[in-house]
Amino acid sequence: MKISASFLSSKDIPNDLKKLNETDVDYIHVDIMDGKFVSNKTMPFKEMRHIYEYTSKRLDVHLMVENPSAYIPLYAELNTEYISIHVEVLEDIVKDLELIKSYSIKCGLAINPDTPVKELVPFLPYIDSILVMSVVPGRGGQSFIPETSQKIREVKSLIESYHLNIVINVDGGVNQDTKELCQGADILTAGSYIVGSEDFQEKISSLR
Repeated sequence: MKISASFLSSKDIPNDLKKLNETDVDYIHVDIMDGKFVSNKTMPFKEMRHIYEYTSKRLDVHLMVENPSAYIPLYAELNTEYISIHVEVLEDIVKDLELIKSYSIKCGLAINPDTPVKELVPFLPYIDSILVMSVVPGRGGQSFIPETSQKIREVKSLIESYHLNIVINVDGGVNQDTKELCQGADILTAGSYIVGSEDFQEKISSLR
C-alpha cells in the first residue's frame, strides 16, 4: 500500500513538510481549492510553489477547482507525479486530461461521494488513477463515509471489466481503523491522522 500525506489540516506547513520528508511516505498530497468548486480556498500558487524548498517527495496534486485548465500548467512545473481533476467539473474533461498528459504527468479523476461510478466510464482510457473521495471535499478532519467501501468495489470492478491498469486512491477520513474499509485501494491519502500526530512515521506505517 502506498501512502500520500495531505497537509490540508497542518498548523505549520513548512515544518510538517520537512518532517514528512524524513519519513518513507510515498507522496505529498496537495489540496488546491478555489472557493468556488468547494467553499474553502487554499493559498495561491505563488506560495504553494515553495513546497519544493521543504520536501523532495513527489507530489499528488488534487484540484478541487472549477477550471482545472488554469491550474494544470502551474502545478506541472513542480515535482508532480499525479494531477487529479474532478469528474464533476463543467470544463472539457478530456481536454484537461490531455493537457496533464502533455507534461508527462500521470492524470487522475476524482469522484465525489454522491457521484455515480458510471460517470467515470467515458474517461477511463485517459487516466492513470481514480481518486475516490471518502468525505465531501473541501475541508480536512472529516469522518470517513462507510459507503465508500462499496464504491471502491464498484470502481475496482469497473477497471477490471475494461482490463485497464488504473490505481485507486482513497482520500478522506483515512486512519488505522478506516483503512480496513478501503480494501481494493492502491494508495491511501491521509491528512490529520498523520500531521495531527506526534509521530508521523508511526502513523504512516500503520496505514501500509
